[in-house]
Amino acid sequence: MTLLYLVRHGETDWNRARRIQGATDIPLNDLGRAQAAEAGDLLARRSFDRVVASPLSRAAETGAIIAARLGLPAPELVPAVAERRYGDAEGLTGSEVERRFPAGTPVPGREGRRELLARVLPALVEIARSAGDVDGDGAGRVVVATHGAVIRTVVTHVAGDDVLHLGTPIRNGSIHSFELRDDALVLREFDDPIEDESERAGTFAFDWQNALERPAAD
Repeated sequence: MTLLYLVRHGETDWNRARRIQGATDIPLNDLGRAQAAEAGDLLARRSFDRVVASPLSRAAETGAIIAARLGLPAPELVPAVAERRYGDAEGLTGSEVERRFPAGTPVPGREGRRELLARVLPALVEIARSAGDVDGDGAGRVVVATHGAVIRTVVTHVAGDDVLHLGTPIRNGSIHSFELRDDALVLREFDDPIEDESERAGTFAFDWQNALERPAAD
């Protein structure tokens, strides 16, 4: 059995201002570094094979902080798990998006959800396939430091659209566990508390923290 633990990067100043980041490389702020350290301390309750991360600095630094807490080498940077690209909407707040791109208006340069899934999912499956078994308990475990839209897209794909109305946010520094089963990812726990009893199926949901992540036909 292989388990993947997807961690949303810590807070940035753009997160605090609720600006859309996407491919724009915004670094962690001090709170974001503290959130990454807290995630690392939670994950340290278990043994891990390795840490991988998106190359965007907010995720790469989150991964590096976590790896240090776990006593593992610096994370391997995997471009395929970088954040969704939002094109001309990057840097805008929700109200600015609504004014500039009212409902139904295409956003130049925005990556579609299907396009995002097509690059993220095979990468995550390959990462899971390459995991070992550090502590000999029959389970390989890998941490993936990534982004909110990536986590949202994977959860929606593996758990179905019926989770969208429940409203729990994907928090900065939050941890979400998946199992690789027959070469497919299965959600085990959304907002995994990393407790002994949490290696089981759990509850999951998320909020629309990004104005361009509401349901759409893309």
